[in-house]
Formats: sequence, structure tokens, C-alpha cells
Amino acid sequence: MTNTRLIDLRSDTVTKPDEAMRVAMARAEVGDDVLDRDPTMRRLEERVADLLGVDAALWVPSGSMGNVIALTIHLNRGEKFLAPRGAHVLDSELGAAAWLSGGMPDPVEWGDRPGHLPVEAVRTAGGNAPYYALRTTLLCLENTHNAAGGVVTPPDEHAKLVATARDVGLRVHLDGARLWHASVALEVPPAALTVGVDTVQVCLSKGLGAPVGSLVAGSAGFVEEARRVRKMLGGGVRQGGVLAAAGLVALDRITSLASDHANAATLAAGLAELGWEVDTPETNIVLTSTPDAGATLERLRRVGVLAVPMLNRVRFITHRDVSAADVAEVLERIGGIGWR
Repeated sequence: MTNTRLIDLRSDTVTKPDEAMRVAMARAEVGDDVLDRDPTMRRLEERVADLLGVDAALWVPSGSMGNVIALTIHLNRGEKFLAPRGAHVLDSELGAAAWLSGGMPDPVEWGDRPGHLPVEAVRTAGGNAPYYALRTTLLCLENTHNAAGGVVTPPDEHAKLVATARDVGLRVHLDGARLWHASVALEVPPAALTVGVDTVQVCLSKGLGAPVGSLVAGSAGFVEEARRVRKMLGGGVRQGGVLAAAGLVALDRITSLASDHANAATLAAGLAELGWEVDTPETNIVLTSTPDAGATLERLRRVGVLAVPMLNRVRFITHRDVSAADVAEVLERIGGIGWR
């Protein structure tokens, strides 16, 4: 593939800031966020809190840091938390929930649909425990569920899970790294997907095009403590407005995620026509099954298409730097492989 243009479908984090975003970053009003609160950072945090329907939000460098901050505040040592199998907090954050936050993870098997938690599993796992047993105190939800193929949890299902968690004495943290995608796919405001949670984390660099940054949000008291934990983890920023300005531009582009969803649907349909076993995507993640994921990824790389493995499958993610024409080109290149 010496002269073949690479089409990168590994993640929606590979996007680069466009000219409008770079201009906003260059012109950002800034201050020392650790000492005085950066003014642009403050605007971003207030805007995200409003979108999520919570009291306050805090910018953090990454979604993983946002999650570990929330879990650190929620969990005491000797407690465990529930999360759906394949959740990012379980498999993709290097054990930080246990190592730094001090909680024992307890994966919950999916129900009748990939990525969806059965309400009864939450009810059974919660409740009181004898003094010598781990106490379950927290439920971690993920919307959309990355490893399940970007599947969404609709508001009614979310409400049942949160209500059940409350019934058995659990707090609730929502890993909403791709919550914007769920909002667009369901055509509901983001706040409709956070009802009842104690805390939520959302990402600006997945799909929206910001170069870095997430926010963790909840009550004013939670965010006050989260600021301390962020500093403890080395996440205090100084003139963070340069990065926050990119986030403000990114938020203006939430509705454009619908184009990524449409491109994912086109890619999935095209792969199915070529004989691939592929799930129908609900957002911008396409999962395919193949006899040998590693060999398939190598064949794709040779024709200039980049993807990644995901739970022994092959994952493609469409994003704002991949056009409909690029998707058509991907299908043409894959069609020439003649093998999956």
C-alpha cells in the first residue's frame, strides 16, 4: 500500500481540529484555572452542566480520569461496584477503579441484547451483605456501550436501572463518553439520558473533534471534591481555556454526529453485501465477526483501511474526518480483497 491513502476507522478519537477550532483555541481568553478559574474553562463547564441537567461540571484531561475521579469519590475500600461486561471502566482503564479508587469491579452479564443490563441482575447484586463480605455500593452504566458496538440505552430503560439501583441502595455513575451519540440517535436531549444519576462523564474528543478533554459532572458538592481529586491525580490545569475553547466549538457540532451514524449504516450494509457477518449499528460503531481478527486487520491494512480488534471481532468507527465518499472507497477496497 505504498501510495495508498490511509482511511482511518480505528476510532473517532483520531480526528484533528479543523481551522475554525484552531482559531478559537488561539483566541481563547485564559487565566490560571488552579488559582482563579480560567474564564473559558468556566464557560465550558457551565454549558456542559446545563446540557446534562446537573448542577456543575469539571473539565478533565481524559474520560478515564473523569471516571476514576467519580469512582474515587463514590467508593470506599472494601466495596465493590457493578458494571456491564466489556465496560470501559472494566477493560480499558488499566484497573484504575481498583488500583486508585479502591473498589472491586463486578462485571454483570448482558441481558437479551448486547450491552444492556438486566434490571433483575442489578437488584440481585445490590442490597445488604454480612460484615465479612464486599458491599456493593455503586452501579456504573455506559451509554453508548463501546464494546457492544455503540448500542444505546433509551430513557425508559435507563430510568428502570436507576430506580432499581436506588431500591437496593446503590449510587449511580454514568460513563457517557459517547452520550452525545446516544442523544442524537434517540433524538432526545442529553439530559434525558442522565436522569437520576449521581455523576456522569462525557467526552469531547470522541466524535466531536476536540483534541483533548472530557468533563465529569454532578452536584456542586461533588464537583468541589472532584476538583481536589483531579489535582491529586495531576490533572490541575493552568491556562486551560486554550483547550476549553476547542470543547465549546465541539459542542456546537453535536447534531453533525448524525452524519457519522449514516456513514456507519452505509458501511455495515456494504459489508453485509460483501458477505461479512456484521451487526446493524445504532450509532457510529460497526462490529464484524471474522474467523481470524488479526489476519483480517492485516489484510485491511494492506489496502489502506485501518480498524482495530474488539472482543475477538473487528471494529470500524466512522467520524467527522471520514466522508461518505471515503466510506464508498473503503467498501471498494474491501471488495477487492475477496476474503475476510
